[in-house]
Amino acid sequence: MRKLLLIALFLTLPLRAGTTVTLLHFSDYHSHALPFYTDEGERGGLARAIGYLRQQKKAGALVFSGGDTINKGAPAWSDKYGCAEWSWFNGILDAMALGNHDVDYGRGAFDECQAAVTYPILSANLPGFRGHVVLMAGGVRVGVFALAGADFKELVKDPDLSFGDPIAAAREAVRVLREQEKADIVVMIGHQVAGDDEKLAKAVPGIDVIFGSHSHLKRDLTRIEGTETVTISPWQYLAYISRLELTVADGKVKSVKGGLIPVDAAMPEDRKTARRVRDMQSALERDPEYRDLFTPMGRRAAPLSTDALAQLAVETMREVAEADIALSTRSTFRNPLPAGTLTMELLRAAMPYDNEIVTCTMDAVALQRLLDAAGPDSMTTPLAIDPAKSYLVATTDYLAYVAYKDVFTCEKKPSGLKVREEVRKRLVR
Repeated sequence: MRKLLLIALFLTLPLRAGTTVTLLHFSDYHSHALPFYTDEGERGGLARAIGYLRQQKKAGALVFSGGDTINKGAPAWSDKYGCAEWSWFNGILDAMALGNHDVDYGRGAFDECQAAVTYPILSANLPGFRGHVVLMAGGVRVGVFALAGADFKELVKDPDLSFGDPIAAAREAVRVLREQEKADIVVMIGHQVAGDDEKLAKAVPGIDVIFGSHSHLKRDLTRIEGTETVTISPWQYLAYISRLELTVADGKVKSVKGGLIPVDAAMPEDRKTARRVRDMQSALERDPEYRDLFTPMGRRAAPLSTDALAQLAVETMREVAEADIALSTRSTFRNPLPAGTLTMELLRAAMPYDNEIVTCTMDAVALQRLLDAAGPDSMTTPLAIDPAKSYLVATTDYLAYVAYKDVFTCEKKPSGLKVREEVRKRLVR
């Protein structure tokens, strides 16, 4: 078995002989069944991941998904096949967190998907959903819960779903798991942003592991400062799988070690899954409804990195909106563009969200407040701010109306222009 970037964290209590429990986790798969190009080389592939996870499951590991297993609009796979592969994880997954995209096709479609699986789909702060589960591994009681992040209220457009406070729900889940269920290990498997995971660990003692999700963050095993909680995050699209080994003695976790396992060509495929994926992808590309997505629209002599694509996008936004500065988030841009044939499906994989450009005028103080709020996750065009001037700012509808709606206090004006389409024009001209 291969291990990458293996690191160990030992708790402050003295280590005694105990039972070792292996936990595996992936998140934000978003219907990426095929291997894909990244800044690190080729990664992913559902057949590879299932082959590895099934092998580990047979060896006694517990396996979890952090949710967001489908994604309406991009890639085209889930538009055609919905949640077809959810049932492929029956007998492999022990629990899945509900992600915001898992209800992209409506509650009725989700209910059909849930009925096809044998593993529980958890969300502790969503009424009507199971909040936690207790699993046994080598005589150790492993308590698992999941959360719907604070942003689900804006992201999930289903009037029948109402989301409670994540901290309060987590506090109750941990209490039940520790006091009533007598869990030796307590694990949170998703689905909220990394900053909220850190706040959760500080606000709710008793969580041993938080598996990162939702932020699409690649982060190795680390302890959250000021807590006894460790966290690890496997990025996105099955590029990596988080693998942890927890040693438990006397009902407590004594040590945690582990790291990120790359899903790449060195990981043998599950043959049945590989055949399924090839046949379904071939049918997708032949389907008249989706065929244009795979039609060549140009060629690239060299790859374009994720950061370079993000910079190109904000420059394009500023130019077409005739703005002084443009702002987006780096996390909006998910993949680089490889050298060779460019298709709309490749561009959609790199920019999966069809955001509209929105403009508003800000004085220098308000603009600086926005840039400070956006922080290092932002991608902007360069601008020397003059305190005496006002500036026309171009951004995305997501930032203006959701992520930074409290900072965008200016009058917001939709442009009617879509970021991805304007980038496409610039790439092929």
